Amino acid sequence: MKPFLRQQLARYADRLGELEFLLSREDIMKDMKQFLLLSREHTEVASVATRWERYRQREADLAAAQDLLSISSADADMAGMAQEEIDGASAEISQLDSELQRMLLPKDPDDARNAFIEIRAGTGGDESALFAGDLLRMYSRFCERQGWKTEILSDSPSELGGFKEVVLRVEGDHVYGALKFESGGHRVQRVPATETQGRIHTSACTVAVLAEPDEAVAIQINPADLRIDTYRASGAGGQHINKTDSAVRITHLPTGIVAECQDGRSQHGNKAQAMKVLTARIQEKDRSERAAKDAAERKSLIGSGDRSDRIRTYNFPQGRLTDHRINLTLYKLLSIMEGDLLEVVQALQAYEAAQQLAALEVGAGG
Repeated sequence: MKPFLRQQLARYADRLGELEFLLSREDIMKDMKQFLLLSREHTEVASVATRWERYRQREADLAAAQDLLSISSADADMAGMAQEEIDGASAEISQLDSELQRMLLPKDPDDARNAFIEIRAGTGGDESALFAGDLLRMYSRFCERQGWKTEILSDSPSELGGFKEVVLRVEGDHVYGALKFESGGHRVQRVPATETQGRIHTSACTVAVLAEPDEAVAIQINPADLRIDTYRASGAGGQHINKTDSAVRITHLPTGIVAECQDGRSQHGNKAQAMKVLTARIQEKDRSERAAKDAAERKSLIGSGDRSDRIRTYNFPQGRLTDHRINLTLYKLLSIMEGDLLEVVQALQAYEAAQQLAALEVGAGG
């Protein structure tokens, strides 16, 4: 383990002692707000400190077993016991090392939140809209595999199938943390269904993943800055959807950001969902602007908010998916399009973790 990580972990052990002292004080125990705050920190710190203590213990066990092996090479039984201990300690140390590194990484408070996935057809006309439909299917099936709930909040179907634009809400455990790296330009190379001469076309869609805002801490929007329009929804939904002005479109006048929802039957429900999407888009605009300012210092950060960059290519003739940010190429495109996206998601998360760890090392002076 690198020296700077050992220094960080030693601080956790020191802090655990401080917290245990503070939590034993009478004045702290009487202040329920402060007591709960310190208790939560104690739980987090103790989790790291306990693993660090176990890591150090297994390091000592490993050293002792290696010493035993060096002096008992002539005794087969002793050597076997020593080697068994070496193997067990080495495996556990490796596992604890990975866990501790992960626990030291800075946490994005939005990672645990639900998310909105916005897919928009780009260059490529009808083929782009068809690909937007394929991406919606891919994400929907991936979410189903993860046990997450999905619902389409609004859509704009194209004439030949697919979507000009579609917004999907995803609800579940750590949704945003898994999907946030999907934001960006997605390029597809394939022979379109409308192509009569078998030529491969290239088209593109853009995907934006937004964290669903926490209503308790969401940004405050002045009602005077909003224009709310109601209209008759179109598309599937039976007779009711075409009989009432239940669809809602909300425009934030200062920024020009628009959100709409037509999926629900009631105007009130659609307005509430549209407000959530609008708030998420405004927060994402703020997030993107902050990321742009930090981009010079953190050039390698993925998910920086720049949605114009091509992040991924889906090459159907070769059955190949390539994520250009991390140089990942997988030759299982058809299964990925059916929702087998976990390997890609985990590779992107691992890349971010490596970047964060490198930043920690620089911050600690190497």
